[in-house]
Amino acid sequence: MEIRVDDLTGEQVQALIAVHLQGMSADSPPESVHALNLDGLRRPDVTFWSLWEDGELLGIGALKELNGEHGEIKSMRTSAAHLRKGAARRILEHILEVAKERGYQRLSLETGTPESFWPARKLYEKLGFEYTGPFADYVEDPYSVFMTKEL
Repeated sequence: MEIRVDDLTGEQVQALIAVHLQGMSADSPPESVHALNLDGLRRPDVTFWSLWEDGELLGIGALKELNGEHGEIKSMRTSAAHLRKGAARRILEHILEVAKERGYQRLSLETGTPESFWPARKLYEKLGFEYTGPFADYVEDPYSVFMTKEL
């Protein structure tokens, strides 16, 4: 598996982002969807990675800098054809490594409460993320849970 900083121009990457956005909108009302679109992922405070194997896109993930000590995980998604192969874990571990290299003290994320989000939440728990309250500009929302890991 190869992780690359990605410029978001490839068709496979754009297609997986579209699937990601559709999935978020299918399980949550519009005001509770916090996924970034292509323009949001291209912002200078966001680093976006793609994970590849033998020319196939396995998954994606991004890290948004909130400030010099705090980052946010964004846009974690595994291609449906590659679920349960360790792709999400590999991307998340990479993001954790980069966050530590950048000197972040904390890494946070927002994810959903519907059942479709449970596998992601279990992965975050396994890698040491704990449930917390809203951070940054988020507010309490019955469709959101917030998790943080001290680095």
